Amino acid sequence: MPDWRRLRRVSLLCCALLPGAAWACGDGVVFEDGNGDGIRQPRERGLPGVRVSNGREIVSTDAAGAWRGLPADADGVAFVIKPTGFAVASGDGGLPAFWRTADDGGCEFALQRRDEAADGLKVIVSSDPQTGTTEEVAHYARIVESALVPHRDATLGLTLGDIANDDLALYPDINRATASLGVPWLHVPGNHDLDMDARDDHGSLATYRRVFGPDTYAWEEAGAAFVMLDNVIAQPGGRPAYVGGLRGDQFDFLERYLAALDRDRLLVVAAHIPWFDTAAAGRAPTIRAEDRERLFALLQPFPKVLLLSGHRHTQRHYFHGADSGWRGDTPLQEYNVGAMSGAYWSGVDDAAGIPVSTMADGTPRGFATLLVARDGSHRLAWHPTSRPAGDPASTDAMALHAPRLLRQGAYPAWGAYANVFMGHDGTRVEYRIDGGDWKPMAKVLAPDPRLLLENARDDLADALRGLDRSPEAEPSTHLWRGALDTKLAAGLHDVEVRTFDAAGGEHRARIGYRLDEWRE
Repeated sequence: MPDWRRLRRVSLLCCALLPGAAWACGDGVVFEDGNGDGIRQPRERGLPGVRVSNGREIVSTDAAGAWRGLPADADGVAFVIKPTGFAVASGDGGLPAFWRTADDGGCEFALQRRDEAADGLKVIVSSDPQTGTTEEVAHYARIVESALVPHRDATLGLTLGDIANDDLALYPDINRATASLGVPWLHVPGNHDLDMDARDDHGSLATYRRVFGPDTYAWEEAGAAFVMLDNVIAQPGGRPAYVGGLRGDQFDFLERYLAALDRDRLLVVAAHIPWFDTAAAGRAPTIRAEDRERLFALLQPFPKVLLLSGHRHTQRHYFHGADSGWRGDTPLQEYNVGAMSGAYWSGVDDAAGIPVSTMADGTPRGFATLLVARDGSHRLAWHPTSRPAGDPASTDAMALHAPRLLRQGAYPAWGAYANVFMGHDGTRVEYRIDGGDWKPMAKVLAPDPRLLLENARDDLADALRGLDRSPEAEPSTHLWRGALDTKLAAGLHDVEVRTFDAAGGEHRARIGYRLDEWRE
């Protein structure tokens, strides 16, 4: 560890231990870090026009790179809004050092010039690692090491909350695994990242802020601007204990930041709790409608907006319209991302010794990638981290199910199912049997038969098959069905399924079934 980092950490620790010590960061310098050591050298010039914020106010650096005027705050955090064309050096623990606290002193931010990728931006999007034990942290670390390494070319990584599962002492180990990729990584808090003994919403993120810095901030890359929002309003002692929404200071920040933002780029708004209501009938809403409408009003002038959320441990695309307060000309897309932990690290172990943890809608645990072109257009893809090797019925894009055996000539009441992990109402899914004509599959709201079978195996088992059994299958929002032809000749028959993503890319999988003659 360089001496300046050690001194800074000791200084902050000492300040934290002093009763009544005030942490404030009201002025400082943003400079071009030519040698990458994070320390300003005499010849390293300040950078003009870079914005710095405390999560409410925003100031810009002057011609010499100096900024001033952010109000002092007893536990305030100041951060640089990273501009396009620059990188932020890694700090303690390997995460980007884009934020500072200081004991009544100035704060310096080091930026390094970086060439932007000519072919656009790649972002790793993950949610809900939700590790609550050292064993689960080890599972997460092995997934990072094996499944995320091929994506080290990403410019940025995001985690959409529930980094831990209430045990916040695990943060250093979780961050060590994440930082091993060498990809700059941003976080927002989830409801399992709260201090359980907090007396109010502000105090609920004390530990989070000490480790990850601001809970509301912005970060800019070529083609895209990222707004990271804490949308978990803690209600200590209340029922429910939290609700989705935003604070007044967050709206202050959003109004100031968005007013000057280039509208040609993609605006990505990342948070933990979905902006669509997921409450069961008769229960309190999971998101404050008035906060959502106020946010949507701020987003409406932007032609390219993508909402990212987590929390649900299932996966779906939701398109907001007037019923949820969106007044834009086209629906507003929200991608509710599946969980890195899947169904909370449950189920039998896979070949790598990690719980298979298929989610309740049949989506395998995994992560997503977001590809953003220079014009702000984007593509999303899901990357399962647990699926059978060499099985043509289970691919990164979908998983198929069909009965193994049917009676030849039986009434065609049975079908093949395709769980298209990134599917939604507008997704085109087709199938054909034995190389015949392609036919559309019908979208159905039903449980994934593959998970129903796993539920049955758990029900019938004489001993525990894993630490926790798989979740009960629930209706999936991305399941399709095609009837199986029983009038074909006896024997094996091939079912091929194809689907097309939003960019026109084609994905295929296949499965078989057999027809037998009935003999009395």
